[in-house]
Amino acid sequence: MRGVVMYKAGDVRVEDRDDPKIIEPTDAVVRLTATCICGSDLWPYRGVEPADHTAMGHEYAGVVEEVGSDVKNVKPGDFVVGSFVISDNTCEICRSGYQSGCVHREFVAGAIGTQAEKARIPHADGTLVPTPGQPDEDLIPSLLAASDVLGTGWYGAVAAEAGPGKTVAVVGDGAVGLMAVLAAKQLGAERIIAMSRHPERQELARYYGATDIVEERGDEGVAKIKELTGGLGAHSVVEAVGTQESTMQAIGATRPGGHLGFVGVNYDVTIKGIDLFFAGIHVEGGPAPVRRFLPDLIQLVWDRKIDPGRVFDLTLPLDQAAEGYTAMDERRATKVLLTL
Repeated sequence: MRGVVMYKAGDVRVEDRDDPKIIEPTDAVVRLTATCICGSDLWPYRGVEPADHTAMGHEYAGVVEEVGSDVKNVKPGDFVVGSFVISDNTCEICRSGYQSGCVHREFVAGAIGTQAEKARIPHADGTLVPTPGQPDEDLIPSLLAASDVLGTGWYGAVAAEAGPGKTVAVVGDGAVGLMAVLAAKQLGAERIIAMSRHPERQELARYYGATDIVEERGDEGVAKIKELTGGLGAHSVVEAVGTQESTMQAIGATRPGGHLGFVGVNYDVTIKGIDLFFAGIHVEGGPAPVRRFLPDLIQLVWDRKIDPGRVFDLTLPLDQAAEGYTAMDERRATKVLLTL
């Protein structure tokens, strides 16, 4: 099969890889219908994470081709969406709703790599969720988004306790931030402030439910949020970038007693304990337990109540994946869909 391999930072190639096979009786092999490039894939691309002939990709949707003898919940022919974290969905951590911390946790990125024609998915019963039927082609991008970016933005909004009567601020206008705006709207937030400097992303944020746009960053961004909220700050803030500036901006924009959901991959972020202490806020985040939300998100997409697939603004064939990485790195694309 064909698959994307990152040899080193900045060096992305599409080459022949071994076809996946059933190894454990809990495995499934999925022929992927669509895959994509995630903002977090740019960390190894930029050299922040190591990359050494790494199989890339962790978002996926497709048709089950084969299952192991112990798999009961999915069968060959099912169209499925899976989380970017492998989980059994039965351990004590999974049952509490945090499948991204499963005792059998395995990250799809690197170990499996789904920027490819096929993928072996361990713990298929706990990781994969079948759709109600075979989807129309136009639904596939939105179903693919549920695998990570939609589920991650949704978790950010849930962790921030977005809901009726709340003002929600979203720090970051990448795909996850835009999905957090969508989630906040679906969760009933009264006011949604998207922090963005890019006109095309501002437009999409408004489409997904943003009521206000703030272009300022850092301390100026915090001051603007407070100006819009009577000097108090937002009830709920989603941090969807992961940099030092964005993290401190998110903390500063959260009112005392408010909730901050952080889902940006935060390399090299340092928070002074005294700053967090006097912020007086609730903080939750980390790798999103996408599996918790997948059944509901799939149904919302299936019923055409949400359209997260609009976040893909560049579509390329798998063999042009390197161009997709470059486009996202240069911010010429928000999120790249790779066709198979």
